[in-house]
Amino acid sequence: MLRHLHWVVLQQAFGFGSSSDPATFELNSSIIALPKTPMKSRYFDARVGYFSTSYVDFDANPQGVKSVTLARRWRLEPKPEDVEKYKRGELVEPQKPIIYYIDPTTPKKWIPYLIQGVNDWQAAFEKAGFKNAVMAKMPPTKDEDSTWSLEDARYSAIVYKPSDVPNASGPNVQDPRSGEIMESHINWYHNVMKLVHDWYMVQTAAVDPRARKMVFDDELMGQLIRFVSSHEVGHTLGLRHNFGSSSTVPVEKLRDKAWVEANGHTPSIMDYARFNYVAQPEDNITEKGLFPRISDYDMWAIEWGYRWYDTKTADDDKETLNKLTIEKLKNPRNWWGDGESWGDDPRSQTEDLGDNAMKASSYGIKNLQRILPNLYEWTKQSGEAYDDYQNMYGQVVSQFGRYIGHVSRYIGGLERTPKTVEQDGAVYTFTSKAKQKEAMSWIQNNVFKTPTWVIDAKYTSLTNQAPQTVISSLQSRALATMFSSNTASKLLRFEAEKPAEAYTLNEMMTDLRKGVFSEVAAKKPVDIYRRALQKDYTERLISLMAPPSAPQQIAPGITIQIGGGVSTTSDALSIVKAQLKTLQAELKAALPTVTDASTKMHLSDLIDRIDRAMKKD
Repeated sequence: MLRHLHWVVLQQAFGFGSSSDPATFELNSSIIALPKTPMKSRYFDARVGYFSTSYVDFDANPQGVKSVTLARRWRLEPKPEDVEKYKRGELVEPQKPIIYYIDPTTPKKWIPYLIQGVNDWQAAFEKAGFKNAVMAKMPPTKDEDSTWSLEDARYSAIVYKPSDVPNASGPNVQDPRSGEIMESHINWYHNVMKLVHDWYMVQTAAVDPRARKMVFDDELMGQLIRFVSSHEVGHTLGLRHNFGSSSTVPVEKLRDKAWVEANGHTPSIMDYARFNYVAQPEDNITEKGLFPRISDYDMWAIEWGYRWYDTKTADDDKETLNKLTIEKLKNPRNWWGDGESWGDDPRSQTEDLGDNAMKASSYGIKNLQRILPNLYEWTKQSGEAYDDYQNMYGQVVSQFGRYIGHVSRYIGGLERTPKTVEQDGAVYTFTSKAKQKEAMSWIQNNVFKTPTWVIDAKYTSLTNQAPQTVISSLQSRALATMFSSNTASKLLRFEAEKPAEAYTLNEMMTDLRKGVFSEVAAKKPVDIYRRALQKDYTERLISLMAPPSAPQQIAPGITIQIGGGVSTTSDALSIVKAQLKTLQAELKAALPTVTDASTKMHLSDLIDRIDRAMKKD
């Protein structure tokens, strides 16, 4: 049984056929000893985004235990003869630079771009006092060094994966005693080129003619690979994603050619900001203002992690680093927004841009509306079917869906800005009522008001894609956020803590109901798209009335709760019932005035559904 299990795991990992097929493969193990003297650690700081390693210290707290969290970093130290130069502020080379070797099987034309993506980090390390601290190079040939091997854990590398996986990753191996990064083998999958192609086309084709085809020129693709290389190398240097970085940039600056080309559209390449989708054709912004780059936050983060201090322990550096961090964070471009472990902050989202998602998304939609009518011509290739057209249409819809997600997050937003006791102000703050209502208005106007621009008759005729499905999926995305128990609990908390400032749950649901059912108040016919939206809304509201299900045991010691509505002790249930009763009364009042047959059947159906739900309650 054990042997069979190993075979299945290997089969899945290496992509072989069925378990009955014979196969031969070679495995490699590489073991390196940890250093005799651990690197001096640096305590993790929630204000700077580093990967971390933790352990429990039983000596630090004489009456308990203490969890110690360390930042992951490479050991970067000046040479003994250069210590005084370093202290004077002169740039010096480290004792041991960080070197990434390029897998020799990598397609030759992409190698210079991968190397440049690594070397771009040199400027950041200069902020920490080191020159030539990080670099990429080709490995030695067999004649130069017959012992060198790509699988050898003593060497870090960017490994080429001839795979259809559209991704890249930057893992690292670290010493658990100190957080010292020992090595990294970055995975560069061949098909990541499709990923960056699709991103760039759907986000910039309105402003960059080079993006209007399915096969990019080598120089453009090379620069895209360079960006991926820099991002993944950043991870192997210890840096986590900075999803909040782009939120520090005013949206209108993203259209300011001089400003955005000088500063970039986000202060961090570790952001998931991708490309500048806010830029409009009339702005005439070039590649410098469309691409991400290593920028202010990255420079600061490397300085925080790699500035060397002539001290003995992490405790010796703690106060110095805290003072430095407080000073650096006076510049908002140095802020780290953790959108991974804290998902309620609308400032820290993936794929978004600017300090106002409503404004940024409106510009993004304008560009999608320019791209969609041209998509057939831009994706057409002689002798090919419509696969590329179908894929890129899906990318347009997905991009629109991202905008909906960005805006929806503002409703019930709870922002987190980690601080130490020396810093003034709250750590947790609610997104302002004005911003939340702006988000609601945007969703009503751009999502619930049927976005007919996304319906492409030519696409439907060639792919058999039902437009109702596309529209419903987009609208359901927004409804799901507004009807989530998480959103309800945050809005209720906002009302309890700051009643005079809160966008209350009842106010939010009233605004939502009035927008979704605007035809009912105006006594107008409801079209097929809005009928589906109203049914979705009603069913979601009814589902919240269902009592929470009893927890079910699915395995020893593991219980889950499936389905069910809001807690019976929550105000949310009272609000839901009141909203349903109000809707029921509005529908009944409107029904006698309706002359459109489809609308009359629709309203009668909704009334029946609500009546049944009320009787069950």
